[in-house]
Amino acid sequence: MSEFYISSNDFKEGEEIPKKCGYKHGNREPQISYRGYTDGTKTLAIIMDDPDAMAAVGKVWVHWLMYEHYFPEVHSPVLGKTDFGEIGYGGPAPPDKRHTYVFKAYALDITLDLKEGYSKQELEDAMKDHIIAEAKLTGTYAP
Repeated sequence: MSEFYISSNDFKEGEEIPKKCGYKHGNREPQISYRGYTDGTKTLAIIMDDPDAMAAVGKVWVHWLMYEHYFPEVHSPVLGKTDFGEIGYGGPAPPDKRHTYVFKAYALDITLDLKEGYSKQELEDAMKDHIIAEAKLTGTYAP
């Protein structure tokens, strides 16, 4: 099996996330691609968060929760709730200075059955002991 990784056409590892992807500037999801997951993968999941928010707001801020069942011809995304209190993608919005955002991708050996609006904790609990591979992509964003 090749190494599992994620990438984006919108930015490269460690680079600036485009303004159009920012919460206050279009809030457009970055285009994410997965590579190297195994034939045993039934679900692909993403958690995007901002660990730098801990210093500003006292917690790691959740910006995007998404999973999709992976079958060769069907992709069916199911979205979780961000710390903005919204379902779907909530782009970068650092309150103080440049922050680093982490996109964590997971290949799972099960089909998840979480309902839209699930929390990060619910997703992590459902994935426990079912992660085949994981990868991450980081990008930065300044106010």
